[in-house]
Amino acid sequence: MITASVVLYKTKRNMLQTLLDCVKASNSVDKLWVIDNYPMPENDWVKQYLPCIEYIENANTGYGHAHNIAMRKAVECGSTYHVVLNPDIEFAPQALQELANYMDAHQDAGWVMPKITYPNGELQYLCKKLPTPFNLFLRRFLPAWKWVKNRDEAFELRSTGYDKEMNVPFLSGCFMFLRIADVAKNNLYFDERFFMYCEDLDLSRRFHKVCKTMYFPAVTIVHNHERASYKSKKMLLCHIKSVCKYFNKYGYFFDKERKKINATLASKL
Repeated sequence: MITASVVLYKTKRNMLQTLLDCVKASNSVDKLWVIDNYPMPENDWVKQYLPCIEYIENANTGYGHAHNIAMRKAVECGSTYHVVLNPDIEFAPQALQELANYMDAHQDAGWVMPKITYPNGELQYLCKKLPTPFNLFLRRFLPAWKWVKNRDEAFELRSTGYDKEMNVPFLSGCFMFLRIADVAKNNLYFDERFFMYCEDLDLSRRFHKVCKTMYFPAVTIVHNHERASYKSKKMLLCHIKSVCKYFNKYGYFFDKERKKINATLASKL
């Protein structure tokens, strides 16, 4: 059984309809929870769009909290795999089944992320080391000097070429293909203290401690990424608050676990 969830907040209809059409074409999703954090009458069309949809009206409790509603339902109904989706995702009909086949063949993997591109085919560098404060703070505000660029590229593992399977501690939350048995066994739900941003970093790190978190480039999906925090001061502030919460949880400069995980990653690449 494959289940999935998508969280809405003033989501554009054409964007969501594209995603739902991808789900329909895949013929692989047994249940799709659509959690609407900003319910409006205009969204009533979603309720009957696909037989597998369960539409849930929700207060705006945050991205991770909303997905946790669906992930707990996935555990309850005995799902094998659960896909956390952004509404701005597109994928080919066979993509979900190919990822399920990969997970079937790799029982030590709890999370798999495919290659992710922009609509024009440009690669998105979404495999990362566990970040230092420099990676999440300074690169955002410093000029694009060469040494800053070099550190960014090392953080994003660009030297790997993104053409091979990798066990990476920080995978993007825009598309998360998860093994529900690992979620249930290890209580691997989103930390709801993160309203938005860094919730994927925190969850990926916790997954990586108990199972493999794999990058699998044989499957490609498209992410129409808008980078909201680069366009809105409100979203930028939200991002900064979440970054602070992350480092308050794990440590800013003295994080022995981060150092060990990143060293292990470097030795295997």
